[in-house]
Amino acid sequence: MQPLPEDTFRPRLSGSTVMCDTIAGPLAVHVAGHGPPLLLIHSVNAAASAAELRPLHEHYAASHTVFSPDLPGFGASPRIRRLYTPRLMTDALHGVVEHIGRQMGPAPIDALALSLSCEFLARAASERPTPFKTLALISPTGLSGRLQRRAPEGSTATMPRLHRVLQWIGPGLFKGLTRPSVIRFFLQKTWGGPQIDALMFEEAVRTAHASGAEHAPLSFLCGALFSRDILNVYESLQLPVWMCHGVRGDFTDYRQKALLESRSNWTVRVFPTGALPHFERPADVLAALDAHWAGA
Repeated sequence: MQPLPEDTFRPRLSGSTVMCDTIAGPLAVHVAGHGPPLLLIHSVNAAASAAELRPLHEHYAASHTVFSPDLPGFGASPRIRRLYTPRLMTDALHGVVEHIGRQMGPAPIDALALSLSCEFLARAASERPTPFKTLALISPTGLSGRLQRRAPEGSTATMPRLHRVLQWIGPGLFKGLTRPSVIRFFLQKTWGGPQIDALMFEEAVRTAHASGAEHAPLSFLCGALFSRDILNVYESLQLPVWMCHGVRGDFTDYRQKALLESRSNWTVRVFPTGALPHFERPADVLAALDAHWAGA
C-alpha cells in the first residue's frame, strides 16, 4: 500500500484512502468503519467514482468495514491511456478482494456493484467464488432487449475502428460531454427527473475534469467494457444474488431478468425510482439489503 498523492482527486467519502497494488495496476480504495467486510463498486460513465455509492458507504461504515474502490481510470485511481476492458476491471476487483483478505482475514465478503460494474463483479465472483458471501446488483446491465448476450467466453462489444477514431477526436468529444450542463442532463436522465443529488453532481463535475479523465470513458464509448457473454456469467453464479432496478429514466429495460428471477439463488426487487434507488429511496434499499445479507 502507498499513500494517495496530495494533488489527486478524492471523492468526499468518510474514512481513509490507500493505493492498493493489483495486477491491473495501482487502485485507490476508500476504507471506513469496523466490522465484517463490505465491498462497494461504482458504475462506469464519463464522470464515475466511488461517490456514486456514497449513501451506502456512509451508512454501512457504522456496522461494516467498507471498501469502496475507484476502478482503473476513475476517481482517485491512475488514469492511464490504454484500452479498458472487462478483463482489466475484473482483475482489478480480484486485487481488491485479495487486499481485503490481507486486511480482514478469511471473513466472507458481501459485495455490491452498480450498473455496468455489476458485470465485472459477477465475473469476479464466477471465477473465484470462495471469498464472497453474497452479491447485490443495482441496475445491472446485460439484461435489456430481446437479444440474449451468450457469445463465447470473454467476448466484448469492442469496435476497434471506433476506438482508433476516438484516440484522435476523443479528448475534444469528452470535453464537450463533461460540461456541467451536460453532466446535469445525463444525471437527470439517470434519475428520470430533474431532482438529482447536488453533492453527486458536484463530485461528477470534479472527477470528469481531472487529468486523464477521458481515457477509460473512451473505451466505454467504443463498447470495449461491455461483455457479450454476460448472461452466461450471471447464470453461472451459485451464491445468493440480490438485484434491483427502477422504473424511470433511461435504464428501465430488464426483459432478460426473467431468466434469472426464477433461479433459487436470485432475488429481484423493483423500486419506483430511477437507476439510483439508493439515493432516492435509501431506507427501502437499506432494509432490502439488510434482509438479503441477514438471510444469507
